Amino acid sequence: MDVDNGKRIFNRLGGGGGGGRGTTDKVCYHWRAGRCTRNPCQFRHSELPQPSSSNGMGSKRSHVIQPSDQGNFSGGNFSGGNFSDAGSFSRRKPNTYNRADTQPSRWGRDHGQGGAVNGGPRGPGFRPPLKTQDKVCTYWMADKCSYGEGCKFLHQWFVSDSFTMLTQLAGHEKKVISGIAFPMGSDKLYSGSKDGTVRVWDCQTGQCAAVINLGSEVGCVISEGPWVFVGINNCVKAWNTQTNSELSLSGPSGQVYALAVGNEMLLAGTQDGSILVWKFVAATNGFEPAAALQGHSASVVTLVVGANRLYSGSMDNTIRVWELETLQCIYTLTDHTSVVMSVLCWDQFLLSCSLDKTIKVWALTESGKLEVTYTHKEEDGLLALCGMPDAQGKPVLICSCNDNTVRLYDLPSFNERGKIYAKEETRAIQTAPGGLFFTGDGNGDLKVWKWSEQSPAGAATIQQ
Repeated sequence: MDVDNGKRIFNRLGGGGGGGRGTTDKVCYHWRAGRCTRNPCQFRHSELPQPSSSNGMGSKRSHVIQPSDQGNFSGGNFSGGNFSDAGSFSRRKPNTYNRADTQPSRWGRDHGQGGAVNGGPRGPGFRPPLKTQDKVCTYWMADKCSYGEGCKFLHQWFVSDSFTMLTQLAGHEKKVISGIAFPMGSDKLYSGSKDGTVRVWDCQTGQCAAVINLGSEVGCVISEGPWVFVGINNCVKAWNTQTNSELSLSGPSGQVYALAVGNEMLLAGTQDGSILVWKFVAATNGFEPAAALQGHSASVVTLVVGANRLYSGSMDNTIRVWELETLQCIYTLTDHTSVVMSVLCWDQFLLSCSLDKTIKVWALTESGKLEVTYTHKEEDGLLALCGMPDAQGKPVLICSCNDNTVRLYDLPSFNERGKIYAKEETRAIQTAPGGLFFTGDGNGDLKVWKWSEQSPAGAATIQQ
């Protein structure tokens, strides 16, 4: 694994902080723009400490989407080729991220004025947009560029001072990676692809430990506790990584595009627009069919569980909200104008992205209805959402676009934190403890990323 190469790229971008000449209260302008080349630099390579704020969004609402009962990330590191410790750790459910600190007071850059979370256009927490060459050299991607460092286009897979690429795991046969899972307590990473296989990666060595041939395109992969669930055509495969047991759950009609777990139930979004439900039976350590939820008029491509509710996004351009206790649909959200590709629960909010080039933030009003409280617009359609904290515990939204990029934004300000490039569209994003996250694209490339720890000098300055 080319760990050293990733570190060199990160250091050239000014990552890891500077501040070798002592502490100062002035932030490096070039570092903020992502292009400081001084090491050491006499100015700060970290933002000034933010004052505490007690104002919170939703304080006037009588109904909010409460965070589900999830653990925080802990453990996991990359050292000498090891990107996970094998010990147990708290995990979150797929597509949910919860924060323990104060609730956000506003969305976007001061409602379009270029501001930050607090303090106006240049207030605390302001992070200017990255200013750099925004096109990757296609010849470099194919290992054919003859200009070398003299090329006017990027020769790297990402632009950011906040994270770095650790390695790339090769093995899928240039087919779309449609799901990534990291089971609780395991030292194995699972990736599913439209090449009809699930690959099992050893997190200690970065090598492929096993290849499971399923004979069908993989539509999605998730994990919950020791279980790994894989959606394929007309079936859901379930593997228990602790007991090595394997189950095949029949019932779906067509491809299974989305899976979620909640209230001891497994839920599957299918090609025919239905959502199938299986109940976990502890006595047999298995699953029994429980229900089939009808309502969508086209394929269900994304599911997420939060606050005892199920949210489903579909190719019919709608989001449906279901009560998990009764399995009844209570809302149908119709604000998107194209396929709803991904939904995500964050704090008391629901986030959704669509091929209509928008990310919408939904909140419950005093009347109890879900309404859009903020819309973020991109230049291209959006494919997937994922949330996680950065190295300092601040919430970050990771979203992939169909221009072959992945964008990373601070929440709730949507200030840009970086951009990842790929040969094809990124369809799968998964997070892990220790600031790790993974991306899988349409070329079969599985990349491992890590949020960069703050430099000791920068940390010392903030604590003063």
